[in-house]
Amino acid sequence: MGARPPQNDSSEPDVIEFGIAALAARLDETSVQYPVTDAELVSALENTDIPVDGAGNTVELADALDQLPQSRFHSEADLLEQLHPVFEAERKKAGSSVMGQLRALLPF
Repeated sequence: MGARPPQNDSSEPDVIEFGIAALAARLDETSVQYPVTDAELVSALENTDIPVDGAGNTVELADALDQLPQSRFHSEADLLEQLHPVFEAERKKAGSSVMGQLRALLPF
């Protein structure tokens, strides 16, 4: 998923990636070979805090992977498909917190 940040006066806005889109972008920067284990994935990524929403909430990749019933993935598509519900649950959990609700109300 992605969201556009607030627009600045003179520059074109960038897209903020979060969830599986953010993870996919990070995986594209690595040399991960499939099939891969969850431990190999975590060690292959330099930064394992994955944004789950446009407000800056994150989840540790190892924690997200621990929520899955499997620890080996045959392809990137398989990995992302398995993680999608986990990232969605984390996004909803972050948005329903008091801080998440306050962030949604503020314009910055």
